[in-house]
Amino acid sequence: MGKGTFFNYFPSKDHILLAFGEMQLGKLQEAVNTARSTNEPMPEFLRALGMRMTQEPTRNPEIIRALLQAYLSTTAVREAMIDLQNRVHALHTQMIQLGQDRGEIRSDLPAADIASVFRQTIFGTLLIWSLYGDATLHSRIGTAFNVLWSGLTPRSFATSAPFVSSSGSRD
Repeated sequence: MGKGTFFNYFPSKDHILLAFGEMQLGKLQEAVNTARSTNEPMPEFLRALGMRMTQEPTRNPEIIRALLQAYLSTTAVREAMIDLQNRVHALHTQMIQLGQDRGEIRSDLPAADIASVFRQTIFGTLLIWSLYGDATLHSRIGTAFNVLWSGLTPRSFATSAPFVSSSGSRD
């Protein structure tokens, strides 16, 4: 496709990034639908989701850098990104609530708050990783998820379930 034709569909880089965000949102909606229809334990489901949602960035770290910069670029882009993130947060909240309903995620905290921390963990990990752009994203996501999950485990299981590091060792 020629550059002129490409920019008939995407008038600016910001539009490309918003389209990427919408694509990721579609994957997330699909994941929520799958989570509702399967009995896969939520910890494993969320871990796999984190890996699936970060497959594209591992192919091109520049996309993540550009996406993170776009969040701050202009008021119009920030507003569009805020809308996108509100929809992402709603989907994450639904997944956390499903895990709470199943007794797999602690229920003494609001699902929306846990969803915010989940999202912040993924974004923060992506931000730090984007500085390096190396092959460590999935191990970083795995480590972050393990630390996060140790706080999300239902209180009745917290003392009996050992923490397993991303290297597989029990702590």
